[in-house]
Amino acid sequence: MDKPIVYVTRTLPEEQLSPLKEAADIEMWEKEDEPCPRDVLLEKAKTADGLLTMLSDRIDEELLKEALHLKVVANLAVGYDNIDVEAANKHRVICCNTPDVLTESTADLTFALLMAAARRIIEASDWIKQGRWTGWGPYFLAGADIHHKTIGIVGMGSIGRAVARRAKGFSMNVLYHNRRQNSEAEEELGAVWVSFDELLEQSDFVVCLTPLTKETKHMFNRSAFKKMKHTAFFINVSRGQVVDEGDLYDALVEKEIAGAGLDVFAEEPISKKHPLANLPQVTALPHIGSASKETREAMMRLCAENIALVLGEKQPKTEI
Repeated sequence: MDKPIVYVTRTLPEEQLSPLKEAADIEMWEKEDEPCPRDVLLEKAKTADGLLTMLSDRIDEELLKEALHLKVVANLAVGYDNIDVEAANKHRVICCNTPDVLTESTADLTFALLMAAARRIIEASDWIKQGRWTGWGPYFLAGADIHHKTIGIVGMGSIGRAVARRAKGFSMNVLYHNRRQNSEAEEELGAVWVSFDELLEQSDFVVCLTPLTKETKHMFNRSAFKKMKHTAFFINVSRGQVVDEGDLYDALVEKEIAGAGLDVFAEEPISKKHPLANLPQVTALPHIGSASKETREAMMRLCAENIALVLGEKQPKTEI
């Protein structure tokens, strides 16, 4: 009997897909760093029993209605705003993501980005690389302290709690805003729930970790930035579309806030001409929140395991 077919939309190491080798025939897009073209994905989905996808791959009604054999989509991410889950449910396609395995790595990156933005780390490094370091002065590349400041976390899920644990190591006061209060964060870390406006007004660092939904799209807009301290920093490691980028640019240029650290953007990848990337008070990264070798490989294995379980008519580990 023919094996099920699984299409992988990037070239991934075969050893990380080992859970699938006996369960399915695996096909892969031949490039690691370039998205699978839409027309190729649509064609491959027609015969695939499983898809292992990236955030750049749109899984929608157009694809699902033609994917007559498709049983499972495993997304190599904790977020899944690229997947129309309602349409997938209608077509009886199980969707999976990779929560938990990337929590600590993403929290590491989040706090590193906060520190880099506050202490002007990238800018300072560039001074040496560009041969600009010719002297020293009392305010030479002076940034902002992190210790004993107030961090406001929007989206106190598992990554938010991990960021809060790191903040406590810097003697920071932790505020957070969620739709629902998080008793675990409050009991373990002394985090305090406040309204969104209160968080904006009181925080020295506003850290966005909320998922992208209809409610959170552009929640960080001109009105929100006007409520922040002029000395505050905005850090985003969630999704670019939770921010109105034009409003953020204006807030930075007009010095309504001190700076920003951005790992995500509304449309990715961005070019070096992107307005935000050209502001010296912005530390910009190319969406590397979970990009440690160990974590990415764990995410790959989890995707492979989820697909193998569904194809074997078993419950996946992390169904959306």
